[in-house]
Amino acid sequence: MQTIFVMVKCELGQSYRVAAEAIEQIEQASEVHSISGQFDLLMKFYLADDQDIGHFVTEKVQLLPGVKDTFTLITFKAFS
Repeated sequence: MQTIFVMVKCELGQSYRVAAEAIEQIEQASEVHSISGQFDLLMKFYLADDQDIGHFVTEKVQLLPGVKDTFTLITFKAFS
């Protein structure tokens, strides 16, 4: 299992709609947070080890209506 975080910049006024659609439409979505700064949302996804991250982000996240830009962070290890 691989974990990625995607920061999403939304069209003006679309943050809540994009967040709701991500949770409803993308089964790999674990959490979606509203954030401050250059991006509007922070999304956490769990992907299968063999799933291509680039295809996932471009075909699932970037195609959500209202998404303007994304920035993807790939994780290496979780500490607890």
